[in-house]
Amino acid sequence: MSYTRKQKYYILIIICLATFQMPFMSSSLNLALPHLARAFYLDAVMLSWTVSIYLLASAIFAIPFAKLADIWGRKKVFLTGVTGLMVFSLGCSFVTSELLFLLCRFLQGVSSAMIFGTNMAILIDVFPQKERGKVLGINTSVVYFSAASGPFLGGLLTNYLGWESIFYINAIVGFIIIAGILKFMHKLEWTAGESKKFDLIGAVIYGLGLSILIYGFSELGTNWKTGFVLVVAGLLLITIFAWYENHCQYPVFDVRMFLANRVFCYSSFAALINYAATFGISFMLSLYLQYIKGYDAKTAGAILIIQPVTQGILSVFTGRLSDKVNPGKLATTGMIVIVLALLLMLLLHERTPLFFLLPVLIILGSGFALFSSPNVNVIMSSVEKQYLGMASATTSTMRLAGQSFSMGIVMMIIALIVGKVQISHEVHTQLMESIHLTFIIFAFLCIIGIFFSMIRNKNSHSTALK
Repeated sequence: MSYTRKQKYYILIIICLATFQMPFMSSSLNLALPHLARAFYLDAVMLSWTVSIYLLASAIFAIPFAKLADIWGRKKVFLTGVTGLMVFSLGCSFVTSELLFLLCRFLQGVSSAMIFGTNMAILIDVFPQKERGKVLGINTSVVYFSAASGPFLGGLLTNYLGWESIFYINAIVGFIIIAGILKFMHKLEWTAGESKKFDLIGAVIYGLGLSILIYGFSELGTNWKTGFVLVVAGLLLITIFAWYENHCQYPVFDVRMFLANRVFCYSSFAALINYAATFGISFMLSLYLQYIKGYDAKTAGAILIIQPVTQGILSVFTGRLSDKVNPGKLATTGMIVIVLALLLMLLLHERTPLFFLLPVLIILGSGFALFSSPNVNVIMSSVEKQYLGMASATTSTMRLAGQSFSMGIVMMIIALIVGKVQISHEVHTQLMESIHLTFIIFAFLCIIGIFFSMIRNKNSHSTALK
């Protein structure tokens, strides 16, 4: 199907608006955590679940919905996701109990998975090969801008209009997107012409395995025996899932890409480890700035914005640089820089001056920039053109799963040291210990990620998946 220039760019705007919503929902809510704790009387562990449950739902359903979109039609799934995100955002702002709030957050994650599983594929379908790099770059920059503006805007909204306003804004943006879909995409639909068979068994095994694993992490701190059993069970189910998908005729997730392409495999694992070792940093720093340092949400947001802004600015240059020098080595350098930032964060304490934290956030953002764009370049360059959509979906899954693992680690540490109590001045010492231990574990994970990245560099000339 051919599209007019105006039609293509209207679709690009619609996709970018939807792309903006998802990182914004995570990064902006970190600044509202103390307000959520007071509104719903949340203890430290349940407070962590307000972020984790959204990521977990997105990670569980992203790949299944990407597959279903190829069968049912991508616009249908995309529109359903945007509508669900709007409805459940309003639900989050109106509910009065913690369980209903968590349920709405979970359903927000399910809705986001519908958007994650279709947005990139729609852009690839609409724009010709010669324009794809440009529009995918625009869409990626929207992710960075959303992550960068989230803490600042979330802090302002929380400080002046209340935490509910974050969800109101998300609902308003959702309404605008729906209007755009009905206006400019009403006669369009995209399918991949694939078999009508859907791997329901594989999707269920994957969802159960990931859910049990993350919940097991959260239980290790308070009931280590139950937590250990759940973690082992989760790992066992994920292993069964990998075996099953390798033998399934219509897999929901093609693990053969990992077996046939070592560069793709190691780069994907490096991404998984990187997100597992970094996503929880902003969560812990938001607690540090508001509970330990006593800053309000507006000020904390203005401080935290430094890291994603640094990443967004430098990513433009590191992306170009990865076309000229070995992108795998750039990504490895990025993880080394992240380890340095995490080690510096171990020096944080109640009286740490702000002029110490600001350069550390710049170093952290520089490490993210050196890793993210070059690593994506390696992943997308390691596969043939017909596998670009699958590689993109795999990258999203690694990101979401890594972010879920990161919050699982955070919940485990908080449960172990702080316990299931509301955060107050009486537990500030324990909270500080939790922050330090979390950063130690994250630094150790990054060192493992450096190992995978270095092995990947040695195999940088491997044959792409045919």
